Amino acid sequence: MAYKPTMEDIKKLRAITGAGLADVKKALVEAEGDFDKAKDLLRERGLAIAAKRSDRETSNGCVLVKVEEGFAAIIALKCETDFVANGADFIALTQSILDAAVANKCKSIEEVAALTLADGQVVADAITQRSGITGEKMELDGYNFIEGENIYHYNHQGKNILCTLVQLNKAFEEQGKKLALQVASMNPIALDEASVPQSVKDSEFQVAIQKTKDEQVEKAVEAALKKAGLNPNLLDSEDHIKSNIAKGWLTEEEAEKARAIKEETAAAKAASLPEQMILNIAKGRMAKFFKENCLVNQEVIMHEPKENVASYLKAADKELKVVAFKRFTLRAD
Repeated sequence: MAYKPTMEDIKKLRAITGAGLADVKKALVEAEGDFDKAKDLLRERGLAIAAKRSDRETSNGCVLVKVEEGFAAIIALKCETDFVANGADFIALTQSILDAAVANKCKSIEEVAALTLADGQVVADAITQRSGITGEKMELDGYNFIEGENIYHYNHQGKNILCTLVQLNKAFEEQGKKLALQVASMNPIALDEASVPQSVKDSEFQVAIQKTKDEQVEKAVEAALKKAGLNPNLLDSEDHIKSNIAKGWLTEEEAEKARAIKEETAAAKAASLPEQMILNIAKGRMAKFFKENCLVNQEVIMHEPKENVASYLKAADKELKVVAFKRFTLRAD
């Protein structure tokens, strides 16, 4: 007689694996009631589904943060749709992974994937199994941690899509929580100017130089066009020129005259730009870059009087400083 699983057996295996009722029943039938074999079948099916969807994009997911006993971490479990990401089971799995990561003070995402959860499953296997249940590709991503005291965290609007950590050198809860929100909102790339990688500084400085040169040339071209009685707004690109001719706002003769003026003026101005002036303006742009992108230089949001983070902390305690920060989001900034 063919084995027929009881509802009690189905519920028991479902509680262990989290798989759907139909999948659990089918696995029990095939395994003829052998629970271990049924679990293996469910795992294998999860692997098969995960393999089939390995090339899919995981643009949604759940980001959670936790601080406990001198260790804090942010982790993201990604999936394909927000429907799955917002599911209680998916969030619970993410939380269980984070709990294990913090308890074991993991220093890498590879360490996290190899952990054993409270239910006895290895993290990587638990993710594969959940993928098999939902039919969506899933993957761990964005593991960040800070070790030590005085760590504060923030989960943006409680939506599990953006989380931050901030560590201070002293215990100041109000300031710590304020800066965790600051990091979420202002997305600094570094703690201070010294922390910005030299490669980034070099790249940004070259961009600042080129942008300054382009602006100086553009100003000269605009002035030359106006002097010739032409409207620069009608001549800012070749596509715009052709469009304005079609509309009757420019004649072919005016367009040709403008093209010649633009070419000659741009070449002459580019060849005569004062090097020191360009460098000075570029340095000013870099100062603005550091102010906007280094945490201690940023203006504190929603705070009066207006002051940067370094001054805000000093007002609370002259020795108070930011030690470190971490940020992870599923959304493009």
